[in-house]
Amino acid sequence: MGMLETIQVGRNRRPPRLMVYGQEGIGKSTFGASAPAPIFIQTEDGLGEIDCHKFPLAKTFDEVIAELTALRDEEHNYRTVVIDSLDWLERMVFDEVCKEYGVKSIEKADGGYGKGYVHALVYWRKVLTLLDELRDERGMASILLAHAKIERFEAPDYNAYDRYTPRLHRNAVNLISEWADAEMFATQRMRISKDGENRVIASPIGADGGERILRTIGIPACSAKNRFGLPCEIPLSWDAFMIAYQKTAPPAS
Repeated sequence: MGMLETIQVGRNRRPPRLMVYGQEGIGKSTFGASAPAPIFIQTEDGLGEIDCHKFPLAKTFDEVIAELTALRDEEHNYRTVVIDSLDWLERMVFDEVCKEYGVKSIEKADGGYGKGYVHALVYWRKVLTLLDELRDERGMASILLAHAKIERFEAPDYNAYDRYTPRLHRNAVNLISEWADAEMFATQRMRISKDGENRVIASPIGADGGERILRTIGIPACSAKNRFGLPCEIPLSWDAFMIAYQKTAPPAS
């Protein structure tokens, strides 16, 4: 067979790889628990009030790898793996780098100067490789949850401004965002107004604490992206995501 005979044509839709980040209590874990047949890999203790299947709380990077490997190699009926959360997993990654270089701080690894954060990507790639194997060999979707932080963004053509990003080192954010099919910011729809003293007030729109949404396309206020052609905003629920996702599916032949 010649190389030209290996050319593939058309779209090849596979189980999605999602990163969802947002503030505490916004509904990220509930979103993951609503996915088809989910199994949680816990790196933080925050699932006590959610009815879901979950591995025991992982305390080391090796435990996380062992759980992902078990999902790849052992028989089960799970269809979605949820890592909750990435920022707590990053602490385990940093511990591994510190152990490898015999230091107590990631800043000191391999002589410092930010090298530790570069070496951490080796461990992140181990996680992403296993997630890809779960998708390719077991047909599983991935949902990676993270908390949000506010960071200063130095725009090339504008003045610097603050925006929400995942609470991870920028090297990890870049790697995981590039890997993921969608990076989505979970937030509330807000109304901006001013009081009698001309102070700016932000208040949520909607009942029960405000309407919760997923931003799927980046704006100055947050980083986000998707490869599916999703609307820029969708309700924060798995059902709403699937409705939007299925609308972007290629037509049946």
